[in-house]
Amino acid sequence: MLMEEDMEQKPCMFHDPLALQAAEKSLYDVIGEKYPPSPGQSSSFGDQFLVDSPENESSYSVGSDYGGSSGSNSGSSADVHWNREVGESKAPFMQENGTMSNGNGSGDGNGVVSSYAGNFVVPNFFSGSDLELQFKRGVEEANKFLPKFSPLVIDLESKNFTAGKKNHDREDDGFEDERSNKQSAVSVDETELSEMFDKLLVCNGRDEKPSCILHYEAPENEVKCSKQNGLANGSNGKKKSRAKKSQGNNNEAVDLRTLLILCAQSISSDDRRTANELLKQIRQHSSPFGDGSQRLAHCFANALEARLAGTGTQIYTALSAEKTSAADMLKAYQAYISACPFKKVAIIFANHSLMHATSSADVIHIVDLGILYGFQWPALIYRLSKRPGGPPKLRITGIELPQGGFRPAERVQETGRRLAKYCERHNVPFEYIAIAKKWENIRIDELKINKGEFVAVNCLFRCKNLLDETVVVSSPRDAVLRLVRQANPNMFMHAIVNGSYNAPFFVTRFREALFHFTALFDMLDANMGREDQMRMKFEKEFYGREVMNVIACEGSERVERPETYKQWQVRNRKAGMKQLPLDPLLMKKLKCKVRGKYHEDFVVDEDGEWLLQGWKGRIVYASSAWVPA
Repeated sequence: MLMEEDMEQKPCMFHDPLALQAAEKSLYDVIGEKYPPSPGQSSSFGDQFLVDSPENESSYSVGSDYGGSSGSNSGSSADVHWNREVGESKAPFMQENGTMSNGNGSGDGNGVVSSYAGNFVVPNFFSGSDLELQFKRGVEEANKFLPKFSPLVIDLESKNFTAGKKNHDREDDGFEDERSNKQSAVSVDETELSEMFDKLLVCNGRDEKPSCILHYEAPENEVKCSKQNGLANGSNGKKKSRAKKSQGNNNEAVDLRTLLILCAQSISSDDRRTANELLKQIRQHSSPFGDGSQRLAHCFANALEARLAGTGTQIYTALSAEKTSAADMLKAYQAYISACPFKKVAIIFANHSLMHATSSADVIHIVDLGILYGFQWPALIYRLSKRPGGPPKLRITGIELPQGGFRPAERVQETGRRLAKYCERHNVPFEYIAIAKKWENIRIDELKINKGEFVAVNCLFRCKNLLDETVVVSSPRDAVLRLVRQANPNMFMHAIVNGSYNAPFFVTRFREALFHFTALFDMLDANMGREDQMRMKFEKEFYGREVMNVIACEGSERVERPETYKQWQVRNRKAGMKQLPLDPLLMKKLKCKVRGKYHEDFVVDEDGEWLLQGWKGRIVYASSAWVPA
């Protein structure tokens, strides 16, 4: 009976003295009064009843095994919350009738319950209909003591986060209804994904040169839109680089960048009054729908406000927990690479280096650190299928961090199934190994490297999420690089986010993050329309989430920790790796394609053996190829 889901239709199930005692204690907690103990009451009797219930056992096992998934606990949490409401409604009714029937409690060891159990619960004077009527009246009385809002919207990390079953009026539209998180699996239309993959691989009449390998032709309307945006902003966006000054309603110029820095300094010195005043000014002149500087200010104001309120970790956790389907991610990815060459150039560099080195290999084993949705590999699979003499066998070990919930490896396994179907379509022998684990804890034998195969380790833009020696004495970054060296790969493709906002001091980190994201928001403003839904999605779910983590989180909870390419060069060499020289022909083609298809303020340059990418002179990404020394 306890496992039935229609318990709400059975109020008679709660006619138990133990349940009544727990309910009375819960009501006293709600109204802020201390539960009156009885002289003969045994210690923690009601608490023991709550802890030993089957619902709480289920919630505890989920939290201990899978990191406390909000989705998997929603059902039990909602039931516990409902039981509490039932108990609260019954307590006044029991007290009223118990006092009339027996004014003096017996004090037999059961506390408050014992004074009513003998004369009320056991004889059961009322019929079922009377009990239901009194029960409903008690619910109305108890609801007067409940708050009008749900504190669970704020306490996102609580185990009872999903207990908002009866709260339908959310004040914050950014949070989805928790009940939707009960879905344990996401259904993806594989046909739609295959078609979208092919759109990324549109060939211009020559099968041997897919578009994503240096022959991508942007749609005419996208190119035209990009050119118009560049010209409208004055000399291809040069005016936008000075867009930090926004016009307010009273036509006075407001330096949003200075206001943001002053607000960060006030928060750092715990001057909350000044910080709130500055935040108010920033809010007046910022908007998620304005120009680049206004969107940037809105994004950073959200992070500063969260840091001031101490809710940065909860908000970041909620943003990260939102599940996005592979189809939606692919659409956003398409829109992004149509406007910005950063990720595309990095993928072309890695795939070209791999194709050049594996021209005679029979088995290629790619260890992908941070495979995510695997958007990098359809282009390579297509090229391998066209190789003279037949395609080689492709083995991919996809590594990702575990997800919360019952299926920690669900995403990385879905990626493997998608890639397997794509390989089947193009007749490429394929084997996939999924690993959902913290990278620094992976052992070399888990990679399942075989003798005689070409081993390539690939990591694009994900090393920034590893903790460093400022947080953990044994640096996870160095541990992962040692694992790469231990695998003794034939090639290590490494692309990084070039950033300096990993300082332990808040104001210094804030300044560097502001400069870095100013370039990114300005880049999107010059290449995408303000009403573009994909742009708004990208700014909110990607840039906004990163800014929230950098500004509002500290310690091990701050996982956005980029370093400069010079710092990564030192780490890689320390791990026993050496760089490969850049291919001059590839560099020439990349520069030509970026100049011809993208905004002229995009930068493609080289420094030693590093391929550098940036916007208006600021280097944002860097790529290089390594081999064991």
